[in-house]
Amino acid sequence: MTARVGSLRMVAFVSAGFLGSGSVAGSSAADPDDRDQVERGAALYAANCASCHGARLEGQPDWRTEKPDGTYPAPPHDADGHTWHHSDRLLLRYTRLGGAEALKDVPGFRSGMPGFGDRLGDREIRAIFAFLKAQWTERERDYQRAVTDNDKDSQN
Repeated sequence: MTARVGSLRMVAFVSAGFLGSGSVAGSSAADPDDRDQVERGAALYAANCASCHGARLEGQPDWRTEKPDGTYPAPPHDADGHTWHHSDRLLLRYTRLGGAEALKDVPGFRSGMPGFGDRLGDREIRAIFAFLKAQWTERERDYQRAVTDNDKDSQN
């Protein structure tokens, strides 16, 4: 499958199913300016995320190319990836539940991302997000903040 089709599936996941499926209570407290939270997040990222997403947030090679099993390699979490395109609520749900569960209502989209809700609490997941955000430029932070602010489901 081409990267273009994979990109179209990603758009479908964001707009059609994922944003409207289920709710994750509370707004994000992931603060890239909170030094303690960022340091906790860095340690948690190294222990739980770096093996797939890279120690430098670089992701796996060819992350936009579908693998034979229909999943995609782990994407980068730096400016080259799409993490900063999504709201905190969406990212929290995806991380907590894992891709298969979070995307179960999106036809044809498969994910190899495991859920971390059994290992990490929301506070720990948000610390990881604070670490990620601290690595982004102001442009990515501003964009992601606007996406989060405009996510109506996170206003509940």
